[in-house]
Amino acid sequence: MNKDTIVAIATGNTKGAISIIRISGDDAFNITNSIIDKDISKMNGYTIEHATIKDEEDIIDDVLINIFKAPKSYTGEDVIEINCHGGLYVTKKVLALIISKGARLARHGEFTERAYLNDKLDLAEAEAINDLINANNEMNAKSAIHSLKGSTKKLLEPLEDDLTQIIANIEVNIDYPEYDDVEILTNETVLPAVNKWIKDIEKVIEDAKTSVSIREGIDTVILGKPNVGKSSLLNALLQEDKAIVTDIAGTTRDLVEGIVNVKGVPLNLIDTAGIRESDDIVEKIGIERSLSALEKAELVIVVLDASKELDEEDKLILEKSEGKERIIVFNKGDLEAIHEGLIISCINNDIEALKEEIVKKYNDALLLGNSDTLNNERQIGLAMQALNSMKDAKKALEEGYELDLVTIDLNKCWTSLKEITGEVHKDDLLDEIFSRFCLGK
Repeated sequence: MNKDTIVAIATGNTKGAISIIRISGDDAFNITNSIIDKDISKMNGYTIEHATIKDEEDIIDDVLINIFKAPKSYTGEDVIEINCHGGLYVTKKVLALIISKGARLARHGEFTERAYLNDKLDLAEAEAINDLINANNEMNAKSAIHSLKGSTKKLLEPLEDDLTQIIANIEVNIDYPEYDDVEILTNETVLPAVNKWIKDIEKVIEDAKTSVSIREGIDTVILGKPNVGKSSLLNALLQEDKAIVTDIAGTTRDLVEGIVNVKGVPLNLIDTAGIRESDDIVEKIGIERSLSALEKAELVIVVLDASKELDEEDKLILEKSEGKERIIVFNKGDLEAIHEGLIISCINNDIEALKEEIVKKYNDALLLGNSDTLNNERQIGLAMQALNSMKDAKKALEEGYELDLVTIDLNKCWTSLKEITGEVHKDDLLDEIFSRFCLGK
């Protein structure tokens, strides 16, 4: 690991009351001493000191300095945080002065990378810091906090322990064959443990996919024939006039999108062109896009007219959405409703029944969003790699392969599992992950 001293502005690139410049590395104290009017090298960690920053004889700023000594710091190294007045000119002037004294401008995420490499946190916890910074709703923030407190590692520990036991049993059988019968070990000891492990990690992966989906937003298509109230429903959910609403059928000819949080359930909404037979070339293109959006949708809200009998267009829409996760609603409930079911009235902004149905449908997923799960596609992908390797090991056991060949798959499984928290890692993977961070983090 490179032991040079790094520096970056840890606050946003904008005016404010204060700006924080973070320095980390072996020369953090020496560099800071070279630009201030006092010696802080003998001062205790976790203290704050007032100082004046100078460039030769010119006073640059009056600052507060946070002192953190290795290893009890964010990065595990000596760390200085200089609290400047929050003007852009002053902050950049101080940054340039620090660089001129020998510090290097940090790469994106390099402070957190050093924290990981110095065993201050694992890789999943490091990713959680970035997730917390970028959280755009309460669910994402809570999930990041869970992971930051080590929930991912705790989630994986039972799987790691069970895998260790499986590998240990086989290794003992290989090294001391006189003490164990190979056939009995394979059929009566190893295979049941392998099957249980596969079942356990499949549950972890399933929960993680559900949790990630609910946190990133459920891709939701509003589907119905022209002039049934789809755009009115989109506007009612968004609480803004995003889609054009008229009495003229076929007004919506392209996809209109919006993001809404329905009582804790985030939806990525798409209002589609009304599905019907049409000779209008522009409307036909819109209908084709609607059908394409339907294929990709995770939830379909089918809108029907509560005041009219179902016609062929309605039946076509119900047919095309069959098999998808869907909610069927009858709009125009302010008129005389002739249907039973979920009745709403978009014109009166009366859509509470639909909101309650959405929450009911995703209640279990909401609970998962606030529990301990894997947190992103990288982690889920590695868990699936581990699962596939274990399935290969199971197949090898069932087909009677030599046990030393089985351990090849088991070791792959172990490596994939440990890569989730970074206890086994690839250098290029680290560069990719930490490049996503902001400079001062």
